[in-house]
Amino acid sequence: MLHEANGSFSIESTHPGLRIRLLQVSDAERLLEIRRENFDFFKPFEPERSEIYFTLEEQARLISIGLEAVQTGQGYTFGLFLPENDKLIGRMELSGVARGPFQNANLGYFVDPAHHGQGYATSAVKDVVRYAINELGLHRIQAGVMPRNTPSNRVMEKAVFRREGLALNFLKINGVWEDHVLYALTAEDLQNGVF
Repeated sequence: MLHEANGSFSIESTHPGLRIRLLQVSDAERLLEIRRENFDFFKPFEPERSEIYFTLEEQARLISIGLEAVQTGQGYTFGLFLPENDKLIGRMELSGVARGPFQNANLGYFVDPAHHGQGYATSAVKDVVRYAINELGLHRIQAGVMPRNTPSNRVMEKAVFRREGLALNFLKINGVWEDHVLYALTAEDLQNGVF
């Protein structure tokens, strides 16, 4: 459930060392730090970014757009925080929310590599999926992962996403059209107790 705390909305996390809440404009500086510090790590897995993307103003603008999307029910951009010091360590987004007969959203995320291997991504994926299905009333959450992105494929498997196939030349990543493994989880999966 999305709870209001200190003027921002959060999801209860099943990971004791993680707090999940909607990103606020005040988080832009830390988000930019993660992007800059890990530029080389993220580059092979993301679209090409212009120089303006790596400015505080642009990160704040993108967060503002994300908050507007929440108001219209089109998207939800969450920060992953360490509860002991409120340090931002990652980002998770439900984007392209479709209603009508589809009731679907796309899931994307990243975690600062300094915090990999501690279960943050898997727990946050499960928590956000539960929220999307139980609170937003979505039926299906889907994600696409490049075959060579072994850690993200592992997260999808640990979060019990169903592998639905391989989409050829699916997204332009770092200037190249890349294949993506398509994963999905539906409300029926949650009802059947997948996690």
